[in-house]
Amino acid sequence: MLDAIVNAINVSKVYRVGEVEVSALRNVSISIARGEFVAVFGPSGSGKTTLLNVIGGLDRPTSGKIYVDGEDIVKISERKLSRFRARKVGFVFQFFNLIPTFTALENVMVPAEIVGLKTKDARIKAERILARVGLEERFNHFPHQLSGGEQQRVAIARALINDPPLLLCDEPTGNLDSKTGAEVIELLSEINRERKTTLIIVTHDERIAKAADRIVNLVDGEIVKDDAALL
Repeated sequence: MLDAIVNAINVSKVYRVGEVEVSALRNVSISIARGEFVAVFGPSGSGKTTLLNVIGGLDRPTSGKIYVDGEDIVKISERKLSRFRARKVGFVFQFFNLIPTFTALENVMVPAEIVGLKTKDARIKAERILARVGLEERFNHFPHQLSGGEQQRVAIARALINDPPLLLCDEPTGNLDSKTGAEVIELLSEINRERKTTLIIVTHDERIAKAADRIVNLVDGEIVKDDAALL
């Protein structure tokens, strides 16, 4: 695929549980173009989250190769991998993972300060991104003062503050009601279009998957269908 931001080749992941080996991924190969919106769809236990985690460098595969934005993330050191994640990948999770003692603004500023942005600049950037996700009036609210949808918008803003080319979302609507979930997916779609950010969403909800440009169906650690083949 021309200009692929993600290129995974024969990726397998085996977990050992006591004396038992569990194959979460089985020789998965997938290429994702820069700017694509892809849904990884399948039932619970199909390996969706594992695939997302190895693409994002949160976990390493047992075998296979993974290139993200031109970098071989399987071979690099943990230190370089940490720096790669901070600058190149934004993560959005089902349970928000916000720091409860930080305001919305402070939560969003954290990743920018980690990569060395001055506090003043981080604040300006965080305010701009929070405004973009519709939280102009919530800068100084703590997570417990926000609705679930608002907390997820803070999490999305936090994921975007370092302008990563790749945004990975693991069941981002799983903790939301259907109406709020649809609003979050629409926001993510807008960000994908506006920023040309490559968006990969893991979901077991067919309605969510249909919002994507491409659906990759994963079952028992294997890709059983990929709409890219139909394009």
